[in-house]
Amino acid sequence: MNDKTVADARKKRKEEARLLKRKRIEESGGVRPRSTKDTSRSTTGTGTNSDKGGRTTASPSSNPKRMGFGTFSDERHYHGRNKKKKGSETKHRFGAVMEEVPCPNISRNYTISMAVPGSVVSNAQTRELRTQLVGQIARAAAIYHVDEIIVFDDLLSSNMRDNHHGRSHRGGRGGEGSGGKRDYDRNKNKRTSTDSGDKDGAEQKRDGDNDHDNRERYQSSDPHTFMARVLQYIDCPQYLRRSFFPMHGDLQFAGLLPPLDAPHHVRAGEKSTYREGVVLDKTGHGPDAGSLVNCGIRGRPVEIDRALAPGIRCTVQLDTKCYDAPGKIKGVVVSPTTPREEDGTYWGYTTRLATSIKAVFDECPYEGGYDLKVGTSERGDVTVDDKQFAFPKFKHLLVIFGGVAGIEECIDADESMTLAGKDSRKLFDLWVNICPYQGSRTIRTEEAVLIALARFRPHIAKNGDGGSKQPHVVKDEDLNFSDGDNLSEESSDDEVG
Repeated sequence: MNDKTVADARKKRKEEARLLKRKRIEESGGVRPRSTKDTSRSTTGTGTNSDKGGRTTASPSSNPKRMGFGTFSDERHYHGRNKKKKGSETKHRFGAVMEEVPCPNISRNYTISMAVPGSVVSNAQTRELRTQLVGQIARAAAIYHVDEIIVFDDLLSSNMRDNHHGRSHRGGRGGEGSGGKRDYDRNKNKRTSTDSGDKDGAEQKRDGDNDHDNRERYQSSDPHTFMARVLQYIDCPQYLRRSFFPMHGDLQFAGLLPPLDAPHHVRAGEKSTYREGVVLDKTGHGPDAGSLVNCGIRGRPVEIDRALAPGIRCTVQLDTKCYDAPGKIKGVVVSPTTPREEDGTYWGYTTRLATSIKAVFDECPYEGGYDLKVGTSERGDVTVDDKQFAFPKFKHLLVIFGGVAGIEECIDADESMTLAGKDSRKLFDLWVNICPYQGSRTIRTEEAVLIALARFRPHIAKNGDGGSKQPHVVKDEDLNFSDGDNLSEESSDDEVG
């Protein structure tokens, strides 16, 4: 038997083994079977396999790399070249992802507002943790249809000490200004002699300019501004973020934020009736042409019905037929509350800064103010578990959460209020203990937000001043799902406009 015949036989055995392995993977729903023995090899008691050509190879159990979770010996499968086609179903998936948020198809005329002290972020140790904390609050607000988030100053916050602030300037643990060894070496080797010439002076000037730019880019802010900026960033659709949010130190770890995935975060190929957009410095053609708006439709700006100043964010109503029609797209500028008032579609939240807890009430943007004010405290005189607990009819609901010390300490610290902290209950229509007999000594603010909104939801839906349309019962067949292989486009911050 010549060398060519031996090589051909070896190649044939490899191909048969590869096809057999692929068949077993497909039969098991895409998961590599671990306990099935390979019929093309005979297992010996020494932990080795002998093939027909007499070669001795290590068994799969003797190679730790082959036993790793999610590893494949087939390099082409490992690198993802043989992925299943888009839309195909796999047996090992536990569920699917909603393609669209269920719409109640009933107008909602009431609003939900919540107030959170910005001091809660100063309790986190690093900027990464602060960013994630704000992301949790934003996610809870979106899930339970909160229309307004007020970040108020409880006058109890301390300056945020960012352990990574020096690192953001220089990219190392001992960044400039941290007093570490790098600063010592930098100062030791710095040229201070007068005979260094213009070249050294230019280098020092350039270093000084870079330091100034870095300080401006990564400038720190107080906890209330930090929380408000991150909340606004999360609510803004991805294709508009570059237009409204320049680089800032508060957004340094924005990549850690969870996607909001709300209806106003329209995906690139979605045919939505409403879209958020930014007015461009362009207008359409004709005497009555309006401004062009980037609404996230790839390569197709929308011409609105009026001329607006460039750089303004607006809500545009479109005809869904225009997506498939050639030519320019025309739309009408509407109020951001129109989707909610029309069919109950949740359209994000607005963020407001308040200088004190008193300003939360005094600067209410709604006519007549908040007609139902709810305070949350572990010392509340009523609990959600009470059988008689219920919300009265309301138009504008406000739920206030306290910081680390609670609402009572916030009121005591506000010198503009004559009310004592022990009498905080008098400020609210309901003084609620959202979690009686809690298992921990404290409930963190981000946890209280999620608990309260979840427990208040049935009472809000029952007593809110809704519209006159009849509710539409959502059935399982009305919900559109996407396969788990298709990641949500909310996971990317790429421009689609």
